[in-house]
Amino acid sequence: MAIGGVYCAVLLLVVLAGVDAKIPGVYQGGPWQSAHATFYGGSDASGTMGGACGYGNLYSQGYGLNTAALSTALFNDGFSCGACFEIKCANSPQWCHPGSPSIFITATNFCPPNYAIPSDNGGWCNPPRPHFDLSMPMFLRIAEYRAGIVPISYRRVPCRKQGGIRFTINGFRYFHLILITNVAGAGDIMKASVKGSNTGWMSMKRNWGQNWQPDIVLVGQSLSFRVTGSDRRTSTSWNIVPSNWQFGQTFTGKNFRV
Repeated sequence: MAIGGVYCAVLLLVVLAGVDAKIPGVYQGGPWQSAHATFYGGSDASGTMGGACGYGNLYSQGYGLNTAALSTALFNDGFSCGACFEIKCANSPQWCHPGSPSIFITATNFCPPNYAIPSDNGGWCNPPRPHFDLSMPMFLRIAEYRAGIVPISYRRVPCRKQGGIRFTINGFRYFHLILITNVAGAGDIMKASVKGSNTGWMSMKRNWGQNWQPDIVLVGQSLSFRVTGSDRRTSTSWNIVPSNWQFGQTFTGKNFRV
């Protein structure tokens, strides 16, 4: 009985340790799947600025033209913001460019459903359809303008970003929003935490898009951040924000390996 008890105790410790263990390797992406794509935002993609992920100016944030709005089936209530995809035009020789070239995009917006229109005749983003509303320059890299909508093959891929994860602190003294951008690896964020110089680690709740809200006042404290992607890999950025930080400032932390 004593030996069995020791064995069970050791096994329990191993299991509990595994909960917080670091996951080795890098994000690998996902399998090829089928969907459709349209475009929006004009020839210079100016109409894609802002959006439901909260990134604001996509040029200054580093996302540029390589963006898309996702349908409800893909958007995951905003948790897919920042995810990266490889997309190819498929099975439409009349409209697909020869050789089916790939484009690589980041999810930066939401394509809302329109239940007044049939899903197969204009309501392209209605559930349960997986759909990408691409920036116009991206659409034109894979298909002819006159097509309007084309069938595609797509898959999740690792996000490759320059520099570290960026944390922008917005709000005022009693209300903070942390905008998290430029995330490599899985690209999306499932959990985010903050640690002040006078606190332990505290979970933040997602307010909207990739804006995360702490529940306490952090003014006057140096800050560390910890984020976890959908692949359960975690990146911790220790003491990247000095105690004299100001609202509107952006600080760069440790990114995921790719």
